[in-house]
Amino acid sequence: MLFNSFPFLGLVLVTFLFYYLSFFSRLQVKLLITSSLVFYAYEFPALVALLLTSVAINTGVSYYVLFGKAESKKMLATVGVLVNLAILAFFKYSPLFAHTFFGTESDVGRFLLTIPLPIGISFFTFEGISLVVDLYQNKFYTAEEIAGLTLTKHAERTLFFVSFFPHLVAGPILKAHDFLPQIGRKYFRDIDWEAAFKYLVVGYFLKMVVADNLKDFTFWIAYPYYQNFSSVTLLSMLLGYSMQIFADFAGYSAIAIGLGKLFGYSLQENFNFPYVATSFKEFWKRWHISLSTFLMEYLYIPMGGNRKGKARTYLHLIITMFLGGLWHGAAWSYALWGLLHGVALAAEKLVGLDRPSRGGLVQFARGLFVFGFVTLAWLLFKLPDFAHVVGFVRSVGQNWAQPADARLIAAILVYSLPVAGYHAYYLVRQRPLVAPVRRLEYLAYGLLLFLVVVNSGSSGTFIYFQF
Repeated sequence: MLFNSFPFLGLVLVTFLFYYLSFFSRLQVKLLITSSLVFYAYEFPALVALLLTSVAINTGVSYYVLFGKAESKKMLATVGVLVNLAILAFFKYSPLFAHTFFGTESDVGRFLLTIPLPIGISFFTFEGISLVVDLYQNKFYTAEEIAGLTLTKHAERTLFFVSFFPHLVAGPILKAHDFLPQIGRKYFRDIDWEAAFKYLVVGYFLKMVVADNLKDFTFWIAYPYYQNFSSVTLLSMLLGYSMQIFADFAGYSAIAIGLGKLFGYSLQENFNFPYVATSFKEFWKRWHISLSTFLMEYLYIPMGGNRKGKARTYLHLIITMFLGGLWHGAAWSYALWGLLHGVALAAEKLVGLDRPSRGGLVQFARGLFVFGFVTLAWLLFKLPDFAHVVGFVRSVGQNWAQPADARLIAAILVYSLPVAGYHAYYLVRQRPLVAPVRRLEYLAYGLLLFLVVVNSGSSGTFIYFQF
């Protein structure tokens, strides 16, 4: 069920209409759980069983980690984390295991290829890990604040935390210590209508107008189509894909945050104008913030972070990003993508380029380099088969003599312009000359809403649904 589909809008409307009625005041959490399960089961009802199984495991483990015998807590927490990782590995990485270790012609390989990939599994298993680890550490709140007093109450809160439909299938990744303390009765009078409206309008505009239009032009990056385009056209399409993947994922996150606000819940900001970054460290503080902070809290720091010397710090960065890349998909190209970013983070830290630069020209040059690197690396997302990545790069090197496709390039630039303008406005919005223009921002939101109605592209699945 896509966020930009009529069934989803109907589900949100019906849920919202009942949610704030006084009769349902004590049933708000149960109502959102019901709507969330309907949302998740809409296309593949059987996969709800996996979600509920994951919730049941994490409920039991986390509860007894919190209230069980002290001597068994560490073992239980370890088992809980390993079970979550095993579920993720089995359902997500079976095709990778089949191709890498067994071959697709063997009985084991064929079996592994038949295992379905549940949408959102990367997100709800990470949230299960967050719950188990947070309750084991018990440093954010008291036992009663986080789990209630009964296993049944804790199970309800855990199911709600994991299944809350705005974030369920593509994030932002929620952390238990951020979300669980928010659970409680919500009131219609407390809705932040302005913030919800802005997030929803920007989110739907980025998704439906920018990403859904760009996808029709960046489609030709796929094999074997790229072989027939000029080098200039190929580079333009890669630029367009960089804009598309931002608009698609940032749009989804903005919609999720806006919907959360309608129901009284605050979800973590997931994007903070990442393409203005002048270092890779800054980029990862701005891009997919919920994932980068999760990896920082639950992987990088537990490994030792920067507390065990420079060499180990660089190694920890590379390992963290390698695993973060592999989290995105069951192909070694994703791991390579993460490895490239890990090496880039380690290299710039080694030479001291992870700190802000002085001077506009130097800062601009660094920002241009980071954006170019990030954009080129997105090719590993668009073409998970590494042989196709090599073929695309070869075509860019060989096809300079071919005439450029002016209409295709123009269309890409037109639909990329909003993303460029979005980031440019961020850079200049604090300047005095821009202040009077900010008074007209609701005209801008009105224009965005108008464009959603009249110029949306053909509906397409969110890119991050596959992750």
